[in-house]
Amino acid sequence: MSVGSAKYIEVFADVGCPFTHVGLLRFVESREERARQDVRLRVRSWPLEIVNGEPMSGSFIAEEVAEICEQVSGYFDGFDGTAFPSSSLGAMALASVAGSVDVAVGESVSLELRDLLFEHNTDVSDPEVLEAVAKRWSVPFDTSDSELHRQIVLEEHREGVARGVTGSPHFFTSSGDFFCPALAVGRDESGHLRVTTDPDGFERFLEACFA
Repeated sequence: MSVGSAKYIEVFADVGCPFTHVGLLRFVESREERARQDVRLRVRSWPLEIVNGEPMSGSFIAEEVAEICEQVSGYFDGFDGTAFPSSSLGAMALASVAGSVDVAVGESVSLELRDLLFEHNTDVSDPEVLEAVAKRWSVPFDTSDSELHRQIVLEEHREGVARGVTGSPHFFTSSGDFFCPALAVGRDESGHLRVTTDPDGFERFLEACFA
């Protein structure tokens, strides 16, 4: 996908998904190593609270983060789950509006929201937090219109369903799609979450992104 001379990778994801946080940051790190600022991320909404039929739990996400940190260091330094948002719909709606204004701005907003949540333990459902982010990036966004936020997110969710999204994060490149390419996520025989890195899968994903 492209806008003008810029290319972008679409990813459907939830702001509150820790696997997405790692995947987006690893993509950005790889992009900087390759000096490929022409390739951007267009982050779309995949609302897990809608998919699962209930809000995500901060304590459950903290367990996922702990498992991730056993495999991947350098992330989640300030996160403990106590400020996890009651809903991520407003934050995803803000990222969607920002991306519709400008792909690069949308990427920056998406990354900042996750940085606030996972590195600074900030509640990104707080209207004051969302307003500050919107103003910082000059994005026109009404933090009080929760019904509009829901409509924006549900529209992107419907598109994701139509395109075969299986979970958060699900990336789409010009040559293929990749679910959670940075990490292999599963459960052992006792049902305990197991997260491992997938270097081969991630390299295939990067090749598709920067080809």
